[in-house]
Amino acid sequence: MPAGPTTRYEGISPKAYEHPADRAATAALHSIPLMDQLIKRLCDFGHERRLRQVLLGNAVRIGDDQLPDLWSSYRHCADVLDLEFTPDLYVTQTPLVNAMTVGARNPMIIVYSSLVGSYESTETQAVLAHELGHVLSEHYQYTTALVIISQVIQGAIPRSLLAGLPLRALYLALLEWSRMAELSCDRASALVLGDPLPVCHMLMRMAGGALPGMNLDAFIRQATEYEEEDDLYARHARFWEELGRTHPFAVRRVRQLVAWVSEGDYDRIRSGQYVRRGQEPPASEEFDSAVSHYGDRFVAMVDRMGGGVQRVADQIGDWLRARQGPNGGPGEPEDGWGDEDDD
Repeated sequence: MPAGPTTRYEGISPKAYEHPADRAATAALHSIPLMDQLIKRLCDFGHERRLRQVLLGNAVRIGDDQLPDLWSSYRHCADVLDLEFTPDLYVTQTPLVNAMTVGARNPMIIVYSSLVGSYESTETQAVLAHELGHVLSEHYQYTTALVIISQVIQGAIPRSLLAGLPLRALYLALLEWSRMAELSCDRASALVLGDPLPVCHMLMRMAGGALPGMNLDAFIRQATEYEEEDDLYARHARFWEELGRTHPFAVRRVRQLVAWVSEGDYDRIRSGQYVRRGQEPPASEEFDSAVSHYGDRFVAMVDRMGGGVQRVADQIGDWLRARQGPNGGPGEPEDGWGDEDDD
């Protein structure tokens, strides 16, 4: 049976639960010259069409007539968040435990079979709710761009598709944003389930495997120990280790979620005191300061990997102009999946 509240959070704005670092990192991305235009252009590629065809041909689309219990749990999560639409849900065969939300125009959620097959139903529901948090926060455009850039870097997509772009600088900036976005969706998951502990339990098992007898209290203590580490070398080492990841370490996510609950925002939202869509307050001075913090981080990344913000902006501008239509518009959508040279 679906867990969590029986009524939805009517009209809830994602700003009600989004982590300040997520909101600030997203705003800071907007401040990179031409970044929004680039993201939109990347999402014009045929990645979404291609991925949907791959899923239709080599995955299982979930519905009333296909794994109905999983579909019911998924629909329950969407109803609780009062989503205006429910993306298609697919299960694909893989030994990894993960899920993702991709697709710029018509987002779709993909869960891996190992997750559905080995995790408790409440833990699976926590993952589904997390992914629907990405949908409500409209993270999927940036996620789609990140997937495309990462596949080009890994050689899965022809490099000529993005030739001329400062890929490493863009990749690291989007990874930083992605890690912050995950913190928001852990909160959304806790709200949907009506309990943060299953979310923490799910994160523990993702870190260590779906083993019987795991102790959540011990893992939360471990998260506290990790957060309070004062050895500068250790903190420096883990910073560089996390830099190339799409998700923060599980212990950090647990620590952040527990702190948010203890500060009272979780209970306030559960009681119905939350920001509605269309009623979002103006940015605060504290938020502006956080945006500046992430803006400085992104500028440092761009300086290190791309040779400076102006150089990166010039490269993006050149790349966009090369793909303009005859009247200066964006041109026809590209599929980018032809038989191009990978070199």
